[in-house]
Amino acid sequence: MKVLIIGGGGREHTLGWMLSKSDKVSKLYFAPGNGGTSVLGENINYSGIKDIIDFAKREQIGFTVVGPEQPLVDGVVDSFKEAGLNIFGPAKDAARLEGSKAFSKEVMASANISTASFEIFDDLNAAKKYVEKGNELSVVKASGLAAGKGVIICHSKREALEALESLMEKERFGEAGKTVVIEELLVGEEVSVLALVSGDKILPFLPSQDHKRAYDNDKGPNTGGMGAYAPTPFLRESEMPEIEKKVFKPTIKELEKRGIEYSGVLYGGIIMTKDGPKVLEFNVRFGDPETQVILPLLEDDLLDVLLKANDYNLPDNLNCSRNSALAVVMASKGYPGSYEKGFEIRMPESDCTVFHAGTKAEEGRFYTSGGRVLACVGISHDLISAKEETYRCIEKIECANLFYRRDIGDKGIKYLSR
Repeated sequence: MKVLIIGGGGREHTLGWMLSKSDKVSKLYFAPGNGGTSVLGENINYSGIKDIIDFAKREQIGFTVVGPEQPLVDGVVDSFKEAGLNIFGPAKDAARLEGSKAFSKEVMASANISTASFEIFDDLNAAKKYVEKGNELSVVKASGLAAGKGVIICHSKREALEALESLMEKERFGEAGKTVVIEELLVGEEVSVLALVSGDKILPFLPSQDHKRAYDNDKGPNTGGMGAYAPTPFLRESEMPEIEKKVFKPTIKELEKRGIEYSGVLYGGIIMTKDGPKVLEFNVRFGDPETQVILPLLEDDLLDVLLKANDYNLPDNLNCSRNSALAVVMASKGYPGSYEKGFEIRMPESDCTVFHAGTKAEEGRFYTSGGRVLACVGISHDLISAKEETYRCIEKIECANLFYRRDIGDKGIKYLSR
């Protein structure tokens, strides 16, 4: 079977790496892909959804997997299905769970899902008045898509007012920030729970923990993610049925009430508070960099699992390794702001597992071409060993103008050593 993966980041390289292990896959295509994916299959350029559909028909693609959120929000799944093509991911109406934080919070409220208290604003003056009357601590979120960077944690009213002006008046994220969600600031450890959803059946992957801030000790601006590890000790396997019961099932039922069927991956950003788990946000696709740690621990044939999800025939459980996996993102200096590109990357020919994101291949060499460049992944019998393996791998990579966090996984290690 020919398989097409839409997207060009580390998540898509990981998806391709996993799918390439299936005996049923005859060829992989990536649209647009990156330097690393060009080793696994063929990268293709495209100019829009219609262009991808024409390619899929011409090449007789048997199955397409969507990586990023933007194509899902744009309705790529709807268009593929109308063309009679098999594709994995939620339809446009369901993708609003990520495409509009305002819509997502309304769904949570209607479904009685435990989440932060919130208000939604599309008027700057009204939002400012709300902040001035509220608490010093808050979170201001762009309602639309902002590549994981539209969440601003505010430790004072002044910071919240500046965040509102940046999003709504200065249009830092364009249309995405014209409507904002203002939430109470919750305290606790964050956990990412990704689950396959097929009809009324929900099948979770191992829980993981992402690291959003750019620098060590959770300092600096929010990014698309600087590293992750799985499984997390903050949410144990025995607690997963409770998350499924109180988070995923009510969400799916609430969408059904609105005439929306969900099919694909549903990602719940959970925070473990003193009052129990609460939902921070929903995403409608595989996470990045969570995918780089949960999929290498999956022992099942990923293609089989995704095809069964599309056929409403999900298995009762996923077979996962008992090991731990830890990924560290190497990013261009300046990210998530402006940065230089075009630096050559020299990587060891060894047993290191490295997923490409912002790279391009030219004449057998790799060069930086984006903000998040590489994700190095260590897999071992425990989290400490996985971390040691990851950083040993990083030390072997030669490339100017890159930086990375050195504390990925430390929260989990500290928790386990108590």
